[in-house]
Amino acid sequence: MKHLALKTVALAAALASQLAPLCAHAQTPATPAAAPESGAASPAAGSGLSVVVTGRPIVEANQVDAYGSYSTRLVESQVQALSALDLTAALRMTPGVQISRYDEVGSYNGNQGGAVYIRGLGASRPGSEIKTYVDGVPVYMGVWNHPLLDLLPVHAMQSITVMKGPQPQWSGNNFASIELETQRARDAGLHGEGQVAAGSFGNRVLQGQLLGRQDNASFTLAVGDVRSNGHVANADAHLRNALGRIEVNLDAQWSLGAGFLAVDNQAGDPKFASPAARNTSDAQMVNAWLGHRHDGLSGQIKVYTQRGHNDLANDAVWGNFDSSFQHSGLRWREELQLGSAGRLAGGVDVERVGGEIQGPWVGGGAPWTGATNGTAKLDALTSTSPYIAYDTRIALADGWSLQPSAGLRHHRVGDLASKTAPHAGVALSAGPVKVWANYAEGVLYPGLETRALPLAIAFMFAADTAADRLAPSTNRHKEVGASWSAPTGTRLDVTLFRDDIANRYVWTAPTGPYSGSFSNSYSDYHLQGSEIALQQSLPAGFQAFAGLTLLKSSIETQPYVPRTAWTLGVNGMVGPVKLVLDAQRQSGMYATSLDRDASATTQKVDGFTVANARLSYPLPALGRKGEVYLAANNLFDTEYEYNPGYTMPGRNWRLGLMASF
Repeated sequence: MKHLALKTVALAAALASQLAPLCAHAQTPATPAAAPESGAASPAAGSGLSVVVTGRPIVEANQVDAYGSYSTRLVESQVQALSALDLTAALRMTPGVQISRYDEVGSYNGNQGGAVYIRGLGASRPGSEIKTYVDGVPVYMGVWNHPLLDLLPVHAMQSITVMKGPQPQWSGNNFASIELETQRARDAGLHGEGQVAAGSFGNRVLQGQLLGRQDNASFTLAVGDVRSNGHVANADAHLRNALGRIEVNLDAQWSLGAGFLAVDNQAGDPKFASPAARNTSDAQMVNAWLGHRHDGLSGQIKVYTQRGHNDLANDAVWGNFDSSFQHSGLRWREELQLGSAGRLAGGVDVERVGGEIQGPWVGGGAPWTGATNGTAKLDALTSTSPYIAYDTRIALADGWSLQPSAGLRHHRVGDLASKTAPHAGVALSAGPVKVWANYAEGVLYPGLETRALPLAIAFMFAADTAADRLAPSTNRHKEVGASWSAPTGTRLDVTLFRDDIANRYVWTAPTGPYSGSFSNSYSDYHLQGSEIALQQSLPAGFQAFAGLTLLKSSIETQPYVPRTAWTLGVNGMVGPVKLVLDAQRQSGMYATSLDRDASATTQKVDGFTVANARLSYPLPALGRKGEVYLAANNLFDTEYEYNPGYTMPGRNWRLGLMASF
């Protein structure tokens, strides 16, 4: 890691040295954190003119919380600027995040056909090191214990936060996570917005949302419909979603709320068009919460329930295979301010997951028996995870402050052995400079996938699969970083990290019929790397972002771990037209579905460079967000792929109209 640190520092210094001319001529007086919202007018210093300050490109901000944990946050303006119609597209430029997909819209089966990977984590299937949440509620495919990205709409989300590495102070039973937060009504009265669009490959978009706030109550309601015929046969997709929330302040201390999410999707696998391999998925989730804020004490308890399906038809491996899941649980968190002594936080997460599978071999049939479909119900698995965390701020000399923190989370999942995950962090800051370090242990328990897989392909498993004796996988995460901001609109973030993975559980391929089993036999390995992110305000209201991710795995063929990945974004006004440019350069990497089979193979895909643009013209008659826009993707018609044999679309476009009131 020493050589990586030197390389990272050298690259960061080179980037910083290039800032001097920009900083000297930049006309935006505020730092990025204080920049006005998109479309707001800001006077150019000394010019006597007014320029329009646009939203930040690529990401809104990199963040270090009170526990020294690092995350990256996107907001609505970045999702819009990237012309993203799903979560994969929204995160494709985020430093530290890699994606995999078959087409520009839709996700096939939550596997390589539509997935995100955070710093090399998340490629293992079934099961995944990454968990996904909507307003704090876990939303994923419970039977196979991994995300389904089509269950996570980006429309009507006010923010998307990528938690890089395990962060036990916020969530458990994962090595990294993604949190989506629905839109909130901020202003009094009734407000709405919507868009219609159409483009290449039969792409059609219809989205709308309504937000309201009056006195002590607020609500959000949104619907979306996205369709694409795909660039090749059976690459089509159809994504539909509806969500809503309502919250009432009962008095100055107490609030009560409820929300729902409903999604219904389908997507194809273009490599298997005859007969057409199809994946349909749906989910329905409702939640309710009670929150309070008293002097020195605040908290919330949230309960939820959800159910959904992920069904395959004519799949190349599974044939016609259906999975249904049910989740329910609660998440309770309290924070106690201890005055100058700091802050104490704690709570408990409880989740119950059940499901059912139906497929050609479920119930014991082997391929050579000609067995018909069987069905198996999976007994519910309950996890309980209490946690506690503490942080405080200590004033030092010359304006410096020190913020140490520590905590732990205890895991109990079913009848498996319990385990505790500690974390500790420290940050040193003064004015525009902040330096931090973090250590956190992630714990990943086997879920229903270890029960479902032996039933799904019983002819490949021994009678005793050893699944009930598995140990949880662990990740010892270390990270150090620094950030610097300047009043000229510059912010530079540099971080170095290492994840040491142990006890990864796999299913061992059978040497003969009925001989496969589960074990923790996968070799221990590590992932290490660094991220450099530069945000810069430019003259005339332009904003720029440059990001570099360096990754390396101790396993040479680890999938979705490109050695280098660059992202670049520029936003600004050219006369009355808003111009958004983004580009990505990624080195070659290995790719595979990588089931939890130690014998799985990988194939390498070439590196690529892809550039995109979005032009928009304001239409004030259609409201504050009214505009007509043209989004052009893959400007240079690059031929590239995330998975062997799945060439992504060439140059394509979408024309849209947005309105608001």
